[in-house]
Amino acid sequence: MGTRDQPVGHLLREWRQRRRKSQLNLALDAGISARHVSFLETGRSTPSREMVLHLAEELEVPLRERNNLLVAAGYAPIFRERNLQDPALRVARKAIDLVLEAQKPYPAFAIDRHWTIVASNRAIPELYVGISDVLLRRPVNALRLTLHPDGLAPRIANFDEWRAHVLGRLRRLIDLTADPALKDLLSELSNYPAPKASVSKAPARDREYTSLIAPLNIVVNGSVLAFFSTTTIFGTPVDITLSEIAIESFFPADAATAEAVTRLANPKG
Repeated sequence: MGTRDQPVGHLLREWRQRRRKSQLNLALDAGISARHVSFLETGRSTPSREMVLHLAEELEVPLRERNNLLVAAGYAPIFRERNLQDPALRVARKAIDLVLEAQKPYPAFAIDRHWTIVASNRAIPELYVGISDVLLRRPVNALRLTLHPDGLAPRIANFDEWRAHVLGRLRRLIDLTADPALKDLLSELSNYPAPKASVSKAPARDREYTSLIAPLNIVVNGSVLAFFSTTTIFGTPVDITLSEIAIESFFPADAATAEAVTRLANPKG
């Protein structure tokens, strides 16, 4: 969403429409009149700083875009964006490292708003055997690494299912954030050819979990390992960086995968 030189009323209307709310719905949620919402969107009224933040909260506008709303309304931005290595984020970074370490021997990654991997617990190094060095060169994008034909794609046994899951999730995030970089990433990923070396017919065990979750079935050392993932985010962050960090943790979807990962983690055990 281009925000430069756009009036705050126009931006508020775009976010309201993106959230599929009518002026009346937003007014009821925000505790103001629909007339006031209309006046704000058309520029007949100028919102106070507090009103900008109040409406942004009701519309679930990302912190980065809340700054843009404030600037468009003539106010200074209030949300800081720091590097994850900034001393001010030391406690948060320690929390991220604790979560990643606790997830071993299963993989976990901290990713930013563009799915760039900013931290990893480096579990199951066998996952990355055969992947192009270009894809592993920093910054590493988790989605590109997964779906690129020179990445993990040739070893994903349920590639079509996983691809649909990944692209669907990316579309939902674009709908939430209106981030143009994510739109570009979606276009790139959507145009990847199917992997040349397909393992889509690799033998798979009967699994009850397939009716409950969308698994990642991936071939490692000749065996099909099955994982499901969870996402952890910071609660009520007021720093842009923390608001855009998510931790993706992968868990074994069956006992056979748990046993296989344990063997990989302890080859002499």
